[in-house]
Amino acid sequence: MITELEFQSLAREGYNRIPLMAEAFADLETPLSLYLKLAHSKDGGKYSFLLESVVGGERFGRYSFIGLPARTLLRSRGFGAAAVTEVVTDGQVVESAGGNPLDFVAEYQKRFKVALRPGLPRFCGGLAGYFGYDAVRHIEKKLENSCPPDTLGMPDI
Repeated sequence: MITELEFQSLAREGYNRIPLMAEAFADLETPLSLYLKLAHSKDGGKYSFLLESVVGGERFGRYSFIGLPARTLLRSRGFGAAAVTEVVTDGQVVESAGGNPLDFVAEYQKRFKVALRPGLPRFCGGLAGYFGYDAVRHIEKKLENSCPPDTLGMPDI
């Protein structure tokens, strides 16, 4: 747990991402029931997720991560010279860049200074999303020009 004074001290040190965590008894709740209540209470749950940390044959996970609808998202379409990555905040494109989207994501993450604290799960915030099947073309350059037409219009990242 973190106190308000500790939070303010970290903020003064330049941390712009300070994880907050709360433990709760969940005798009558499951991760899925909490996810359905939290994520779908606003915006229909668009861009929300539930991740479970079940390992091997375990029945119950150690941690459950619920990502609520994001205010900002990154999306990328196209390959090679046609590749475009966008930062979208509140439904508006606020930044756009060409080039390899993996490089853009790496640079984007440098904008955030995260205060990692003892006792927190290994994943306590950050980017969560997907890489589409065709995103391998950003890594394997020989595949870059062999991309079939995008009939669904889905972002690759």
